[in-house]
Amino acid sequence: MTSASMTAALEPAYRDQLMRLAREVSFEAGTRLFEEGRRADRFWIVRTGTVALHLHVPGRRPAVIESLGNGELVGWSWHFPPHLWQLGAEAVSPVRAWEFDAEAVRALCAADPELGRAVAVWVGRVIAQRLHATRIRLLDLYAPYGSGGLT
Repeated sequence: MTSASMTAALEPAYRDQLMRLAREVSFEAGTRLFEEGRRADRFWIVRTGTVALHLHVPGRRPAVIESLGNGELVGWSWHFPPHLWQLGAEAVSPVRAWEFDAEAVRALCAADPELGRAVAVWVGRVIAQRLHATRIRLLDLYAPYGSGGLT
């Protein structure tokens, strides 16, 4: 499990509060969870299976940025206005997940500022990891050899 997993990022009391809002869902391989630019009204925590995140690249096939598995957050765009997906996502294999209604979670966070702060820090960690993964993947795909090093 990554440091940005819900289990690692949130203390048990906050996880319990969020899990009261969860519902179990499953997706067949090939199911599109969301499309870049569309309304972000939910998110998921993967229980089993793999979800691929991808980025639209004009004139090319979508670039797979990251593959997510057990315990990982699928979707962060629900947390920030204008609540539009920044990436797309597809089940690579059969997936079982916990699904959360974004509006209900945002309301819970607004009602409990400490929980809200913990969720914001968690989602921020996820965003930081996704940005890093996106940078690396795009450099791997499109940059000239040797241009991906950090100086």
